[in-house]
Amino acid sequence: MKHFQRELDKIKKMILSLGALVEQRVHRVKIAVEERDADLAREIIDLDYEIDDMEVDIDEECLKTIALHQPVAADLRFVVAVIKINNDLERIGDQVVNIAQRVVRIAKRAVAPFDFDYSVMADRAEAMLRMSLDSLVGQDLDLAVKVLLMDDEVDQIKVEAYDRIKQAMADGVTNDVGYMINLLLISRHLERVADHATNIAEEVVYMIEGEIVRHGKLD
Repeated sequence: MKHFQRELDKIKKMILSLGALVEQRVHRVKIAVEERDADLAREIIDLDYEIDDMEVDIDEECLKTIALHQPVAADLRFVVAVIKINNDLERIGDQVVNIAQRVVRIAKRAVAPFDFDYSVMADRAEAMLRMSLDSLVGQDLDLAVKVLLMDDEVDQIKVEAYDRIKQAMADGVTNDVGYMINLLLISRHLERVADHATNIAEEVVYMIEGEIVRHGKLD
């Protein structure tokens, strides 16, 4: 029994370490977007393997624990939730890389013909990730629910970005379609970061309550 508890503690420590790393990468890519820092963006891209390696290690540890100890009830919910959270964290890492790749491309423009302020959207997505991980650490149901309620705000900002970029193209602000598409994709990737943070919060609800929540909808 003590050995099983040590395995669960190890898994928790591993998922929290990955969460801290992903949260750091989200913060750094936010800076890269704000400052159009191509060097920082390339560094983020080059270090993506660290997240991928940790994701594989956590998956293997969870599967080994299930096979050896056959957990039930709350312990099983914990391991299953960690497997899903692990996947969402890795996917956030992928979105961070996607954003960094867009930054490298738009940074080539010496003078930007049009820009969109992503600061509010990036701050919200980063806050949602931080809150979802805090809810995991503290097993805080109320905090997890707050994350679910924030998702619509990020979706709305993405719609605003789409409308403004589309209008700028219609107004002939620039004929560089590739540049404008990269701006649009940054908003899409940030929205996906928020979506995955929401998924993590949903798994925390499942872990605590045993209730399956989808798409931020609570009974």
